Amino acid sequence: MNIVFTILGLIVALVAVYAYYGGSKKIEFSIVETGGEVLIYEEIQGDYRQSREVGDKIYYSLLDEDKIETFKGFGVYYDNPQKIEQSKLRSEAGCILEEKDIDKLSYLENKYTIRTFPRKEYITTEFPYKGKMSVLIGVMRVIPTLTKYATENGYGDGAVMEIYDVPNHIILYRKEIISD
Repeated sequence: MNIVFTILGLIVALVAVYAYYGGSKKIEFSIVETGGEVLIYEEIQGDYRQSREVGDKIYYSLLDEDKIETFKGFGVYYDNPQKIEQSKLRSEAGCILEEKDIDKLSYLENKYTIRTFPRKEYITTEFPYKGKMSVLIGVMRVIPTLTKYATENGYGDGAVMEIYDVPNHIILYRKEIISD
């Protein structure tokens, strides 16, 4: 009988953890004109799991060497991993420069790859950000749903951007709209 209670307790705990990290959040999409952020990043080829390490490297370089603190990290994922070989996947990862630090742009351009993210209409949604587990659950829940929504509505298979907005505890997802 103790084993049954242990298993039940474990199941309840797993469901609670899944819900806490956003697993039970309803995912809704809207088309929003957004963008315009200044991105400091590195290009990556290969496994998308590299993006966290690259983003952290840029964050700590900005913080420790340049005395610039950023509060939003990001990843842009260009290829569908179900259609492209893992070693050929293309992405970018890094940090979003805060508005208060825009005056340091000319100095930073000598050290980092920098661009302004295009301002246009994207398919967007939000997901709770409560740590690494939220990112994993978001990838499992949001990305497939976002891809399906884009396909069903004729928006094509454009790149996906994830913005990790730490102060507001959310992950913003944007999918590029591709006209056929």
